[in-house]
Amino acid sequence: MTDRLMLLDTASLYFRAFYGVPDTIRRGDGTPVNAVRGLLDMIARLTTDYGATHLVACWDNDWRPQWRVDLIPSYKSHRVAEAVAGAPDVEVVPDALEAQIPMIRRVLELAGIAVVGAADHEADDVIGTYASHAELPVDVVTGDRDLFQIVDDARQVRVIYTARGMKNLEVLTDAVVVGKYSVLPGQYADYATLRGDTSDGLPGVAGIGEKTAASLLGEYGTLDGLLAAAADPGSGLSTAVRSKLAAAADYLAVAPAVVKIVRNLELPTLEEAGAQLHPVPGGSRAELERLATEWNLGGSVTRLLEALDLRR
Repeated sequence: MTDRLMLLDTASLYFRAFYGVPDTIRRGDGTPVNAVRGLLDMIARLTTDYGATHLVACWDNDWRPQWRVDLIPSYKSHRVAEAVAGAPDVEVVPDALEAQIPMIRRVLELAGIAVVGAADHEADDVIGTYASHAELPVDVVTGDRDLFQIVDDARQVRVIYTARGMKNLEVLTDAVVVGKYSVLPGQYADYATLRGDTSDGLPGVAGIGEKTAASLLGEYGTLDGLLAAAADPGSGLSTAVRSKLAAAADYLAVAPAVVKIVRNLELPTLEEAGAQLHPVPGGSRAELERLATEWNLGGSVTRLLEALDLRR
């Protein structure tokens, strides 16, 4: 088996599992276990179907880092349950899902699956760092378009996009990103900056939509190139676009730092993190099987164990 690294946008997957599997599935004390079951089934299927030999469940240690909020206060603001002075923001996570996150951490630990987060950073940044420095081909599993910016055929980095569900997974390569948005993956962050993204609270440049953003980047290459053209009276940039960029100058001065994924975090190496997949040894296996019964996890634990047994 050729070595291949899989990086999970873990929160994206367990949210999808929570909403995709009935919450009537509960353990004995009434706590739902639908997200736990769904996530384990996703991992079993993904690692098997895409031949992962190494896996990191990338974690949101800070889903809305203050340094990003300081630059753009609206960043993910619509996801904040309550703003309390002097206290961290709270993402709107249903209680029924919140109760399952410790269970998810426990079963991942017992299965020997590496979980890595970074202080003051999102899982996207952990993914970006590993994907940018890995010596293995990389599959990034996410439902988040932000990660399209790290697709890179030359480095064998692709995104397995889950937005249409696990039965309709889409593998994004350079050509697929270009086909969807008419920009290269390396231009995607600038494209998102110009276009804006309501899912992240990014306003974008008023009057510049997807087609215009793609067209401008096709002509000027980068946001910096576009802004240089806007500052040059002799460039061919239209008066209307110059006006729109000028009106958004404050936003454009800070947005790239918010939109671009961090790629240089100090993280444990894949070896240090324990990313290589392997069959679950006896003691942990017995505990997982016990929890499968106690927590009513059904066949999801069995399917995960079987998938890991293939990594002998």
